[in-house]
Amino acid sequence: MGASCKDQKTALAICLQRSPCVLIQRNTPKECLTNPELKKDLPELCKANFRAFMDCKNGIFDMRKRMKGNAPLSTGKFDEQYENLSSGNFDPVEEVRKLEVLNRNLSKQQQLKEEKEKQRLNSESS
Repeated sequence: MGASCKDQKTALAICLQRSPCVLIQRNTPKECLTNPELKKDLPELCKANFRAFMDCKNGIFDMRKRMKGNAPLSTGKFDEQYENLSSGNFDPVEEVRKLEVLNRNLSKQQQLKEEKEKQRLNSESS
């Protein structure tokens, strides 16, 4: 069950490597997550990936999930991206652009979700 959080961990690592905190300001990913001043400037996608990773890690100890399992086993979905970022085989401008696109998409999804929730609440109160 310990390897079940591998995909979330890799997605978080990729997001942090693409973030301005690491690429431009040259901080370590650990510093970006632990320093409150740096953490508040992280993109929403990285914050969401961090929450997903922490939820997965906390799920390891959750007794309600002991029979079913915490999460699916690793799919290896991010292995190639992670390898390229780890080895330095990437274009920083392209990686920042990818992060901006992903972050924009996440923001749009959150806005749509909030609008649907407001519509649902309005229809229930009417």
